[in-house]
Amino acid sequence: MFLQRRIAALKTAKNFPQIRRLLVGVVLALGLPCTALADEQKPPAKPLDVKKSFSTICGYCHGDYGRKASKGPQLMNSERTDEFLFNRIKNGMPGQMAAFSSAFTDDQIRQIVKFIRSLKPDEEPQNP
Repeated sequence: MFLQRRIAALKTAKNFPQIRRLLVGVVLALGLPCTALADEQKPPAKPLDVKKSFSTICGYCHGDYGRKASKGPQLMNSERTDEFLFNRIKNGMPGQMAAFSSAFTDDQIRQIVKFIRSLKPDEEPQNP
């Protein structure tokens, strides 16, 4: 019995490189398509709810969605350029306003500027 097991083990050892290649091939054949499927099935990024973000983050200093002055200035009907608003949101102003470049992407900041530009005195603000 011992001799039979030893002979079987030796035969397996001789075939080990072939078995290993087969196993590697099977793993690659099964693994690569699964990886591709995993990349394809990522859910799309959730769009920014500008109105809610403005209310919870900016609303502390810019009252009534930026339609009234509070700790910060009124933003509705601002004479500042879009570029100025973008840079102020992104980079802040030492001692006056925090920088939000780590909280929002450039595209999200552009959406915030668009939201500010859409503010009307007697209308409920809407997401851009």
